[in-house]
Amino acid sequence: MSIEFIGIAATQAHTETEIEKVSEGPPVDAGYLRALARAHEDAGFDRVLIAHSSSSPDGFIVADQVLNGTDRLGVLLAHRPGFVAPTLAARKFATLDAFHAGRVALHVITGGDDADQARDGDISDKPARYRRTDEFLDVLRLEWESTRPFDYDGEFYQVRGGFTPVRPDGRIPVYFGGASADAVRVGGRHADVYAFWGEPLAGIAERIAGVRAAAAPHGRDPRFSVSLRPIPAATETEAWRRAEEILRLTKERAGELRKVLNIDGSAAQGSRRLLDFADRAEVHDKRLWTAIAKETGAAGNSTALVGSYEQVAESLLDYVSLGVSTLLIRGFTPLTDATDYGNLIRLVRDRTGERALAGAHS
Repeated sequence: MSIEFIGIAATQAHTETEIEKVSEGPPVDAGYLRALARAHEDAGFDRVLIAHSSSSPDGFIVADQVLNGTDRLGVLLAHRPGFVAPTLAARKFATLDAFHAGRVALHVITGGDDADQARDGDISDKPARYRRTDEFLDVLRLEWESTRPFDYDGEFYQVRGGFTPVRPDGRIPVYFGGASADAVRVGGRHADVYAFWGEPLAGIAERIAGVRAAAAPHGRDPRFSVSLRPIPAATETEAWRRAEEILRLTKERAGELRKVLNIDGSAAQGSRRLLDFADRAEVHDKRLWTAIAKETGAAGNSTALVGSYEQVAESLLDYVSLGVSTLLIRGFTPLTDATDYGNLIRLVRDRTGERALAGAHS
Protein backbone atom coordinates (compact mmCIF):
# COMPACT_ATOMS: atom_id res chain seq x y z
CA MET A 1 0.00 0.00 0.00
CA SER A 2 1.35 3.41 -0.97
CA ILE A 3 1.67 5.74 2.04
CA GLU A 4 0.79 9.41 1.58
CA PHE A 5 2.44 11.99 3.83
CA ILE A 6 0.79 15.34 4.43
CA GLY A 7 2.36 18.29 6.24
CA ILE A 8 1.11 21.76 7.04
CA ALA A 9 1.27 25.08 5.22
CA ALA A 10 1.18 28.37 7.12
CA THR A 11 1.72 32.02 6.30
CA GLN A 12 3.13 32.89 9.71
CA ALA A 13 5.18 30.80 12.10
CA HIS A 14 2.97 30.92 15.17
CA THR A 15 -0.24 29.85 13.49
CA GLU A 16 0.59 26.14 13.58
CA THR A 17 2.57 25.69 16.77
CA GLU A 18 2.00 25.92 20.48
CA ILE A 19 5.60 26.73 21.41
CA GLU A 20 6.85 29.52 19.17
CA LYS A 21 6.15 33.03 20.30
CA VAL A 22 3.53 35.01 18.45
CA SER A 23 5.14 36.88 15.58
CA GLU A 24 4.84 40.64 15.50
CA GLY A 25 5.06 40.58 11.72
CA PRO A 26 2.24 40.53 9.18
CA PRO A 27 -0.18 37.58 9.21
CA VAL A 28 0.83 36.76 5.63
CA ASP A 29 4.58 36.31 5.25
CA ALA A 30 5.15 35.19 1.67
CA GLY A 31 8.79 34.30 2.30
CA TYR A 32 7.93 32.06 5.24
CA LEU A 33 5.22 30.25 3.26
CA ARG A 34 7.60 29.62 0.34
CA ALA A 35 10.35 28.33 2.64
CA LEU A 36 7.90 26.04 4.46
CA ALA A 37 6.51 24.64 1.21
CA ARG A 38 9.98 23.95 -0.19
CA ALA A 39 11.03 22.29 3.08
CA HIS A 40 8.08 19.90 2.81
CA GLU A 41 8.82 19.11 -0.82
CA ASP A 42 12.50 18.48 -0.11
CA ALA A 43 11.61 16.21 2.83
CA GLY A 44 9.44 13.99 0.64
CA PHE A 45 5.94 15.05 1.66
CA ASP A 46 3.16 14.47 -0.88
CA ARG A 47 0.91 17.37 0.16
CA VAL A 48 0.52 20.13 2.69
CA LEU A 49 -2.74 20.94 4.43
CA ILE A 50 -3.96 24.51 4.06
CA ALA A 51 -6.11 24.87 7.15
CA HIS A 52 -9.12 27.15 7.58
CA SER A 53 -10.65 29.30 10.30
CA SER A 54 -12.57 32.55 10.45
CA SER A 55 -9.28 34.42 10.83
CA SER A 56 -7.25 32.57 8.19
CA PRO A 57 -5.92 34.04 4.94
CA ASP A 58 -7.76 33.02 1.77
CA GLY A 59 -6.92 29.37 1.21
CA PHE A 60 -7.21 29.40 -2.58
CA ILE A 61 -4.58 32.12 -2.86
CA VAL A 62 -2.32 30.36 -0.36
CA ALA A 63 -2.73 27.12 -2.31
CA ASP A 64 -1.78 28.82 -5.55
CA GLN A 65 1.33 30.26 -3.94
CA VAL A 66 2.37 26.84 -2.62
CA LEU A 67 1.79 25.15 -5.96
CA ASN A 68 3.63 27.82 -7.92
CA GLY A 69 6.53 27.75 -5.49
CA THR A 70 7.13 23.99 -5.73
CA ASP A 71 7.51 21.41 -8.47
CA ARG A 72 5.54 18.38 -7.33
CA LEU A 73 4.11 19.11 -3.85
CA GLY A 74 0.32 18.89 -3.68
CA VAL A 75 -2.14 20.76 -1.49
CA LEU A 76 -5.01 19.60 0.69
CA LEU A 77 -7.15 22.71 0.69
CA ALA A 78 -9.61 22.95 3.58
CA HIS A 79 -13.01 24.37 2.67
CA ARG A 80 -16.10 25.08 4.76
CA PRO A 81 -19.39 24.53 2.96
CA GLY A 82 -21.90 27.30 3.41
CA PHE A 83 -19.98 30.42 2.45
CA VAL A 84 -19.37 29.80 -1.27
CA ALA A 85 -22.00 28.33 -3.59
CA PRO A 86 -21.09 24.72 -4.40
CA THR A 87 -21.16 25.36 -8.15
CA LEU A 88 -18.67 28.20 -7.73
CA ALA A 89 -16.53 26.21 -5.29
CA ALA A 90 -16.41 23.36 -7.81
CA ARG A 91 -15.15 25.72 -10.50
CA LYS A 92 -12.57 27.26 -8.14
CA PHE A 93 -11.12 23.85 -7.32
CA ALA A 94 -11.28 22.73 -10.95
CA THR A 95 -9.52 25.91 -12.10
CA LEU A 96 -6.75 25.41 -9.57
CA ASP A 97 -6.42 21.80 -10.72
CA ALA A 98 -6.24 22.90 -14.36
CA PHE A 99 -3.08 24.90 -13.64
CA HIS A 100 -1.61 22.22 -11.34
CA ALA A 101 -3.06 18.94 -12.58
CA GLY A 102 -3.27 16.17 -10.01
CA ARG A 103 -1.86 18.28 -7.18
CA VAL A 104 -5.12 19.53 -5.64
CA ALA A 105 -7.32 17.83 -3.05
CA LEU A 106 -10.34 19.11 -1.10
CA HIS A 107 -10.62 18.78 2.67
CA VAL A 108 -14.22 19.31 3.75
CA ILE A 109 -14.57 20.78 7.23
CA THR A 110 -18.17 21.24 8.29
CA GLY A 111 -17.19 23.21 11.40
CA GLY A 112 -17.12 22.01 14.98
CA ASP A 113 -16.90 25.41 16.68
CA ASP A 114 -20.16 27.39 16.69
CA ALA A 115 -18.39 30.61 17.72
CA ASP A 116 -15.90 30.42 14.86
CA GLN A 117 -18.71 29.79 12.37
CA ALA A 118 -20.60 32.80 13.72
CA ARG A 119 -17.60 35.08 13.18
CA ASP A 120 -18.13 34.56 9.45
CA GLY A 121 -21.89 35.03 9.76
CA ASP A 122 -23.03 31.40 10.02
CA ILE A 123 -25.29 30.84 13.02
CA SER A 124 -26.67 27.44 12.00
CA ASP A 125 -26.27 24.52 14.40
CA LYS A 126 -24.12 21.45 13.72
CA PRO A 127 -26.92 19.13 12.49
CA ALA A 128 -27.96 21.77 9.95
CA ARG A 129 -24.34 22.28 8.90
CA TYR A 130 -23.94 18.57 8.19
CA ARG A 131 -27.16 18.48 6.15
CA ARG A 132 -25.83 21.46 4.21
CA THR A 133 -22.47 19.75 3.68
CA ASP A 134 -24.25 16.68 2.33
CA GLU A 135 -26.04 18.78 -0.27
CA PHE A 136 -22.93 20.85 -1.00
CA LEU A 137 -21.02 17.72 -1.98
CA ASP A 138 -23.95 16.48 -4.08
CA VAL A 139 -23.90 19.67 -6.12
CA LEU A 140 -20.10 19.82 -6.23
CA ARG A 141 -19.95 16.36 -7.81
CA LEU A 142 -22.68 17.25 -10.29
CA GLU A 143 -20.79 20.39 -11.33
CA TRP A 144 -17.57 18.40 -11.75
CA GLU A 145 -19.06 15.40 -13.52
CA SER A 146 -22.23 16.34 -15.42
CA THR A 147 -21.91 16.43 -19.18
CA ARG A 148 -25.28 18.15 -19.59
CA PRO A 149 -27.22 20.77 -17.58
CA PHE A 150 -28.62 19.55 -14.28
CA ASP A 151 -31.19 20.72 -11.73
CA TYR A 152 -30.94 20.24 -7.99
CA ASP A 153 -33.57 20.80 -5.31
CA GLY A 154 -32.47 20.60 -1.70
CA GLU A 155 -33.06 22.20 1.66
CA PHE A 156 -30.09 24.53 1.26
CA TYR A 157 -29.27 24.60 -2.46
CA GLN A 158 -31.41 24.91 -5.57
CA VAL A 159 -29.76 24.86 -8.97
CA ARG A 160 -31.38 25.27 -12.38
CA GLY A 161 -29.47 24.26 -15.48
CA GLY A 162 -26.16 23.89 -13.70
CA PHE A 163 -23.29 23.13 -16.08
CA THR A 164 -19.69 24.11 -16.74
CA PRO A 165 -16.91 22.94 -19.03
CA VAL A 166 -14.47 23.82 -16.21
CA ARG A 167 -14.11 20.33 -14.79
CA PRO A 168 -11.11 18.55 -13.32
CA ASP A 169 -9.12 16.33 -15.64
CA GLY A 170 -9.48 13.30 -13.45
CA ARG A 171 -10.77 13.14 -9.90
CA ILE A 172 -10.08 15.72 -7.20
CA PRO A 173 -10.02 13.59 -4.04
CA VAL A 174 -12.37 14.59 -1.22
CA TYR A 175 -11.02 14.29 2.31
CA PHE A 176 -13.46 14.50 5.18
CA GLY A 177 -13.18 14.72 8.96
CA GLY A 178 -15.45 14.58 11.98
CA ALA A 179 -16.21 12.23 14.84
CA SER A 180 -19.95 12.77 15.36
CA ALA A 181 -22.65 10.44 14.05
CA ASP A 182 -23.67 13.11 11.52
CA ALA A 183 -20.08 13.40 10.32
CA VAL A 184 -19.74 9.66 9.82
CA ARG A 185 -23.07 9.49 8.00
CA VAL A 186 -22.19 12.29 5.56
CA GLY A 187 -18.52 11.39 5.23
CA GLY A 188 -19.35 7.75 4.63
CA ARG A 189 -21.43 8.83 1.66
CA HIS A 190 -18.91 11.23 0.12
CA ALA A 191 -15.35 10.79 1.39
CA ASP A 192 -12.51 9.40 -0.68
CA VAL A 193 -10.31 9.74 2.42
CA TYR A 194 -11.71 9.91 5.96
CA ALA A 195 -9.45 11.74 8.40
CA PHE A 196 -9.03 11.05 12.12
CA TRP A 197 -7.06 12.78 14.83
CA GLY A 198 -4.35 10.76 16.54
CA GLU A 199 -6.25 8.38 18.79
CA PRO A 200 -4.84 5.17 20.27
CA LEU A 201 -4.77 2.22 17.91
CA ALA A 202 -7.93 0.66 19.33
CA GLY A 203 -9.79 3.94 18.85
CA ILE A 204 -8.67 4.23 15.24
CA ALA A 205 -9.67 0.62 14.54
CA GLU A 206 -13.12 1.40 15.97
CA ARG A 207 -13.43 4.55 13.89
CA ILE A 208 -12.38 2.79 10.68
CA ALA A 209 -15.02 0.11 11.23
CA GLY A 210 -17.70 2.75 11.81
CA VAL A 211 -16.87 4.71 8.67
CA ARG A 212 -16.68 1.58 6.54
CA ALA A 213 -20.11 0.53 7.77
CA ALA A 214 -21.51 3.97 6.85
CA ALA A 215 -19.83 3.93 3.43
CA ALA A 216 -20.80 0.40 2.39
CA PRO A 217 -24.48 1.10 1.52
CA HIS A 218 -23.25 3.75 -0.94
CA GLY A 219 -20.80 1.38 -2.60
CA ARG A 220 -17.84 3.34 -1.27
CA ASP A 221 -14.55 2.09 0.15
CA PRO A 222 -12.71 5.15 1.52
CA ARG A 223 -9.08 5.37 2.50
CA PHE A 224 -8.11 6.63 5.96
CA SER A 225 -5.86 9.32 7.39
CA VAL A 226 -4.49 9.87 10.90
CA SER A 227 -3.08 13.21 12.13
CA LEU A 228 -0.22 13.11 14.63
CA ARG A 229 2.47 15.37 16.11
CA PRO A 230 5.72 13.35 16.11
CA ILE A 231 8.51 14.29 18.52
CA PRO A 232 11.46 12.18 17.30
CA ALA A 233 15.12 12.38 18.27
CA ALA A 234 18.27 10.33 17.99
CA THR A 235 17.42 8.48 21.20
CA GLU A 236 14.25 7.86 23.18
CA THR A 237 15.68 9.72 26.18
CA GLU A 238 16.44 12.76 24.07
CA ALA A 239 12.95 12.65 22.54
CA TRP A 240 11.26 12.65 25.96
CA ARG A 241 13.50 15.49 27.09
CA ARG A 242 12.32 17.48 24.09
CA ALA A 243 8.69 16.49 24.73
CA GLU A 244 8.85 17.80 28.30
CA GLU A 245 10.29 21.09 27.06
CA ILE A 246 7.48 21.37 24.50
CA LEU A 247 4.96 20.76 27.27
CA ARG A 248 6.58 23.41 29.46
CA LEU A 249 6.44 26.00 26.67
CA THR A 250 2.90 24.95 25.81
CA LYS A 251 1.78 25.64 29.36
CA GLU A 252 3.30 29.10 29.12
CA ARG A 253 1.82 29.96 25.74
CA ALA A 254 -1.38 27.95 25.26
CA GLY A 255 -3.57 30.84 26.39
CA GLU A 256 -1.77 33.20 24.04
CA LEU A 257 -2.27 30.76 21.17
CA ARG A 258 -6.01 30.42 21.81
CA LYS A 259 -6.32 34.20 21.81
CA VAL A 260 -4.42 34.49 18.52
CA LEU A 261 -6.26 31.69 16.75
CA ASN A 262 -9.62 32.72 18.21
CA ILE A 263 -10.79 29.11 18.26
CA ASP A 264 -12.14 26.81 20.95
CA GLY A 265 -12.51 23.34 19.49
CA SER A 266 -13.37 21.63 22.74
CA ALA A 267 -17.04 21.34 21.74
CA ALA A 268 -16.13 19.08 18.82
CA GLN A 269 -16.69 15.36 19.27
CA GLY A 270 -13.16 14.61 18.07
CA SER A 271 -11.72 16.90 20.75
CA ARG A 272 -13.83 15.28 23.43
CA ARG A 273 -12.54 11.87 22.36
CA LEU A 274 -8.92 13.04 22.64
CA LEU A 275 -9.56 14.55 26.05
CA ASP A 276 -11.17 11.33 27.22
CA PHE A 277 -8.12 9.36 26.13
CA ALA A 278 -5.90 11.92 27.88
CA ASP A 279 -7.87 11.47 31.11
CA ARG A 280 -7.37 7.72 30.96
CA ALA A 281 -3.59 7.81 30.48
CA GLU A 282 -0.78 10.15 29.49
CA VAL A 283 0.78 7.51 27.22
CA HIS A 284 -1.18 4.99 25.14
CA ASP A 285 0.09 2.05 23.11
CA LYS A 286 3.86 2.27 22.71
CA ARG A 287 4.37 6.03 22.69
CA LEU A 288 1.21 8.04 21.92
CA TRP A 289 1.52 11.02 24.28
CA THR A 290 -1.65 12.92 25.23
CA ALA A 291 -0.29 15.65 27.54
CA ILE A 292 -0.36 18.39 24.88
CA ALA A 293 -3.97 17.55 24.00
CA LYS A 294 -4.94 17.82 27.64
CA GLU A 295 -3.15 21.14 28.09
CA THR A 296 -4.66 22.77 24.99
CA GLY A 297 -8.19 21.38 25.30
CA ALA A 298 -7.51 19.26 22.20
CA ALA A 299 -8.59 22.13 19.94
CA GLY A 300 -6.93 20.47 16.97
CA ASN A 301 -4.77 17.44 16.29
CA SER A 302 -2.60 17.46 19.38
CA THR A 303 -1.45 13.96 20.30
CA ALA A 304 2.23 13.18 19.82
CA LEU A 305 4.41 10.16 19.12
CA VAL A 306 7.56 10.38 21.23
CA GLY A 307 10.67 8.28 20.68
CA SER A 308 13.70 7.69 18.52
CA TYR A 309 13.27 8.03 14.77
CA GLU A 310 13.05 4.25 14.47
CA GLN A 311 10.49 3.99 17.29
CA VAL A 312 8.27 6.75 15.88
CA ALA A 313 8.43 5.19 12.41
CA GLU A 314 7.41 1.87 13.95
CA SER A 315 4.42 3.52 15.63
CA LEU A 316 3.37 5.19 12.38
CA LEU A 317 3.48 1.77 10.72
CA ASP A 318 1.22 0.40 13.46
CA TYR A 319 -1.46 2.77 12.14
CA VAL A 320 -0.72 1.65 8.58
CA SER A 321 -1.29 -1.95 9.71
CA LEU A 322 -4.84 -0.98 10.68
CA GLY A 323 -5.58 0.25 7.14
CA VAL A 324 -4.40 3.86 7.34
CA SER A 325 -2.81 5.06 4.11
CA THR A 326 -2.38 8.80 4.83
CA LEU A 327 -0.26 10.16 7.67
CA LEU A 328 -0.67 13.86 8.42
CA ILE A 329 2.32 14.80 10.53
CA ARG A 330 3.15 18.29 11.74
CA GLY A 331 5.54 19.53 14.35
CA PHE A 332 5.77 22.13 17.06
CA THR A 333 8.37 24.19 15.17
CA PRO A 334 6.99 23.80 11.65
CA LEU A 335 9.91 24.79 9.44
CA THR A 336 12.54 22.86 11.40
CA ASP A 337 10.30 19.85 11.91
CA ALA A 338 9.24 19.68 8.25
CA THR A 339 12.88 19.19 7.30
CA ASP A 340 13.53 16.76 10.16
CA TYR A 341 10.50 14.62 9.28
CA GLY A 342 12.25 13.62 6.08
CA ASN A 343 14.02 11.03 8.25
CA LEU A 344 10.69 9.55 9.36
CA ILE A 345 9.28 9.54 5.84
CA ARG A 346 12.30 7.64 4.52
CA LEU A 347 12.15 5.10 7.34
CA VAL A 348 8.42 4.46 6.89
CA ARG A 349 8.67 4.13 3.13
CA ASP A 350 11.70 1.87 3.33
CA ARG A 351 9.99 -0.40 5.85
CA THR A 352 6.74 -0.42 3.92
CA GLY A 353 8.68 -1.56 0.87
CA GLU A 354 10.36 -4.28 2.94
CA ARG A 355 7.00 -5.47 4.26
CA ALA A 356 5.48 -5.55 0.78
CA LEU A 357 8.49 -7.45 -0.56
CA ALA A 358 8.40 -9.91 2.32
CA GLY A 359 4.70 -10.54 1.71
CA ALA A 360 5.30 -11.14 -1.99
CA HIS A 361 7.89 -13.85 -1.24
CA SER A 362 6.10 -15.56 1.64
